Amino acid sequence: MKQLFTRRAILAGLAAIGLTAATFAPALAADKITVGALRFTSHSGGFVAFEKGYFTEQGLEVEFKFFQAAQPMAVAIASGDVDFGVTSITAGLVNLADKGAVKVIGGVLQEEKGIDGSAILAGTAAYEAGLTSPAKLAGHSLGITQTGSSFHYMASQVAAKEGFAASEISMKPLQKVGAIIGALKSGQVDAMIIVPHIAKPLSKGGAAKIIGWINDYDDYQVTTAFTSAKNAAERPELVKRFVAAYAKGAEDFNAVMVDKTKGNAAIEEMTKLIHKYVYTSRPYEKAAPSIKNGAMRLQPNLKLNLTNVKKQLAWFQAEGLVGKDIAIDVLVDTQFVETY
Repeated sequence: MKQLFTRRAILAGLAAIGLTAATFAPALAADKITVGALRFTSHSGGFVAFEKGYFTEQGLEVEFKFFQAAQPMAVAIASGDVDFGVTSITAGLVNLADKGAVKVIGGVLQEEKGIDGSAILAGTAAYEAGLTSPAKLAGHSLGITQTGSSFHYMASQVAAKEGFAASEISMKPLQKVGAIIGALKSGQVDAMIIVPHIAKPLSKGGAAKIIGWINDYDDYQVTTAFTSAKNAAERPELVKRFVAAYAKGAEDFNAVMVDKTKGNAAIEEMTKLIHKYVYTSRPYEKAAPSIKNGAMRLQPNLKLNLTNVKKQLAWFQAEGLVGKDIAIDVLVDTQFVETY
């Protein structure tokens, strides 16, 4: 009787003797996957994993597809145009999960005390008119991508802690981060919330003032890794290989750019690597400071702050943006990473 060998069995055998699929790359074709990303420093775990061959080690041939907001990426996962994505949890993503289309499989970017994270910005004119702290956001306009986006959620957490209703902030959905920046610069909106590699140059250049930090308001699991529900259920070994490669890239990023344990030469080398994907239209000398400013800790081993994800889900439900009966296991598949 003929013995049949599946790709999974071959990979398991290689792992048992300390080898990877990459060892026999010519004989064992890699699985081709498309990974959704934003051109943010916070997505560097994937860029590092790609450039350093960690995806290849896991038998994965990766192509990146870039987006300008979170919800379109979730739709692309659901449609099968993208296999894996890394971005924030949105109402759109939760609703797609409720339809059995997507699953969160791990955590990526986490706000952490002591490390600059998402900044609350006031436009220069608004600041000079008195918007000098998050406590004064009531009665002002704030640019967001979409209703139910991460920006919407973060603004609501600020309002709750400062003691006023989120409805007292005039949320302006502008679809793309670039449009929000333009609106802030021109005074069409008074405020925005954004990652540090964008916030700091805006502040330094005089277009806005940093008036607060999100990590003072919420233990926020900013971005997560997700895939189709079909991949999670039917191809768990593929998901595990993606997680392993991405986590290795995140580990390198943290050591070099956040903890800075590898020295200045390593920082320069990794900044040049990231520049292939972030601020690509700028010369390296102008892009490097912003890339370095955007270094926030990525979750070790893609562990997931499930406690905060549950809080996010409860907020979406309270706002009437998703169904009130959606359970956390509809949104998250916890088999792939540690949760807390």
